Amino acid sequence: MDHYVLITGGALNIGRGIATRAETDGYRPIILDITPPEDLGGCEYHQVDLSDVEATAEVMDRVVHNRLVTRLVNNVGIVKPAALADLDLADVQAVMGLNVRVSVQCAQALLPSMREVGFGRIVNIASRTVLGKELRTLYSASKAGQVGLAKTWAIELAKYGITANVVAPGTIETTAFHRNNPPEDPRTHAIIDAIPAGRIGTPEDIANAVSFFLAEQASFVNGQVMYVCGGLTAGRAPV
Repeated sequence: MDHYVLITGGALNIGRGIATRAETDGYRPIILDITPPEDLGGCEYHQVDLSDVEATAEVMDRVVHNRLVTRLVNNVGIVKPAALADLDLADVQAVMGLNVRVSVQCAQALLPSMREVGFGRIVNIASRTVLGKELRTLYSASKAGQVGLAKTWAIELAKYGITANVVAPGTIETTAFHRNNPPEDPRTHAIIDAIPAGRIGTPEDIANAVSFFLAEQASFVNGQVMYVCGGLTAGRAPV
């Protein structure tokens, strides 16, 4: 039987790293993204604008048709950085919709398959910004929502053999990081200098953590948050 893993926002950066590792681990990755992957490899790809509720529903109907998909990585997200005083309230719906609603919608769509076989793995990708960061009101709130979702699902769904956990990346080498943290900005230098590991993380670092949570052997690990940040969050209160 094929073991599928659905990855939202899986075409680039962290999502692509997760998809590549999933394939190495013996799963069949299904990528949902508005941007096609440069190298599809052994992945299945569905082009979709996940900010569109109806389009998301349609693609999920295709994904679950005549097959059981029992692993889900909720990775898609947008940032929209701004100080509180400068926030555009129109961005609230955009960020919360993509970063939170999509996770709920995809989990709901896969839940019947997971319950049917008595097994499921859900991994939400949050961020160390849930502990606070300047200019990230909406992003940090939406990623904290990913933590709340997983902790609630862990309690609700454990009786069906389903786990829900969170990987919270720190500073990772992605196009989004460089777009939202200009290299000449002193705050960018401060972020990098503060990492005890002495380097920015890679998508592969995040994929390693996701791989652990997706494994059958991780059945007793549920409702947990793993910070993958090179030690940046050490000594700070966990969520």
